[in-house]
Amino acid sequence: MNRELKITLVRSGIRRPRRQRAVLKGLGLTKMHRVRTLPDTPAIRGMIRKVLHLVEIIE
Repeated sequence: MNRELKITLVRSGIRRPRRQRAVLKGLGLTKMHRVRTLPDTPAIRGMIRKVLHLVEIIE
């Protein structure tokens, strides 16, 4: 089963800690309201967990 997650950046990374901005960049979320489709892996889930307050997830 190849599951994917759709992730949207709904709050800006401006004035956030450097590590959170790096996670957003690693997820490919560089601009507001852009949607990225990423594989549902434990690594991606961990990254999302770090910036959960900035993103919206559609499974």
